[in-house]
Amino acid sequence: MSTLIHNARVVTMNGDTVIERGGVVLEKDTITRVFEGDAPSGAYDDTFDAHGRVLMPGFVDAHTHACWAGDRLDEFDMKLRGATYLELLEAGGGIMSTVRAVRGASEDGLCERLLTRLNVMLREGTTTLEVKSGYGLTTQDELKMLRAITRAGEAWAGTLVPTALIAHALDPEQPDFVQTTCIETLRAVHEEFPGITIDAYTEMGAWSFDDTRRLFAHAMELGHPVRVHTDQFNELGMTRWAVEHGALSVDHLEATSEVELRNVARSKTYGVMLPCSGFQVDGRYADGRMFLDAAPGASDRLVIATNCNPGSAPTSSMPFAIALATRHLRITAHEALRACTTNAAALLGFDDRGALREGARADAVLLRHTDERMLGYEFGGNPVDAVWCGGLRIT
Repeated sequence: MSTLIHNARVVTMNGDTVIERGGVVLEKDTITRVFEGDAPSGAYDDTFDAHGRVLMPGFVDAHTHACWAGDRLDEFDMKLRGATYLELLEAGGGIMSTVRAVRGASEDGLCERLLTRLNVMLREGTTTLEVKSGYGLTTQDELKMLRAITRAGEAWAGTLVPTALIAHALDPEQPDFVQTTCIETLRAVHEEFPGITIDAYTEMGAWSFDDTRRLFAHAMELGHPVRVHTDQFNELGMTRWAVEHGALSVDHLEATSEVELRNVARSKTYGVMLPCSGFQVDGRYADGRMFLDAAPGASDRLVIATNCNPGSAPTSSMPFAIALATRHLRITAHEALRACTTNAAALLGFDDRGALREGARADAVLLRHTDERMLGYEFGGNPVDAVWCGGLRIT
């Protein structure tokens, strides 16, 4: 299958290159040509006239919890009546309510639910994403989630990266839960999913600094990279530890001090900011502007993601995350685009997507806009008119 997309404003995300009028040629699942001006002559299976609209890489959503069962509608009503996120968590709700629903769901059911959400995300322009486990919190149920995530990824048109978030919450019904997770669950995950990234949620009411450090020490000994949810509500010291020990990313950062945020910006660890959580939970946002201005290389390591989950970020929309980022992280639309294309792809270990360039995977999105800055300016609705994923037109 060969496709010519022409007469587009091509936002390549290959550096700062924007082609005012040009296009791309897709051959099978690869971009074989990026051109300026008139379309190259040749025989193509499909030809698409963009009529001046923006053509850009598919979004890369590098932090999601898109695999779950049940809902949190009753808890949302409680939140509207004044209950805080941590209060719900400490009362056995929040994450634990979804844990109970996931434990009662089958692997097939989890896979089907996830595939439905993945296809919604694809229509909104996300062609590569990460999905975490973390709603099982037993060895058996964490493995069930990871198997469901893997199966959904194999059936989906885009690219899915699983992450083992085995330290998402504390289960009060399991004696020696931390010990079991650090030894039994980690070992089982290692045997079935060697090299998978291990994640944890370090927060008051969830995993402590010391327990997270212990889990990560075991994980790294087994050869697993680590990521960590840190400083969402309280700064507990995990951000500095993660940077010093080479974590792939520190995610959330809403409560991170200026000193520690600058420390992340000067490191090789990615800073992942999740503005949809601030919108849903408490109106607090990480300081993207400070992060970018703190060090010359920080522009390569800022990532924004949806954090898609049933509690703190019930959204699948990367365009909405971009709109929030321009308003509350204080970054430009182009900086936000870089944070959810090239930078996010690099965090997930890909060098063949996140930009429109020859040799890259043929993941491309056509907006209904003729100026990419509209993604930061406008909010609500779906700005995506067409999606090509692996060279195939999806919408």
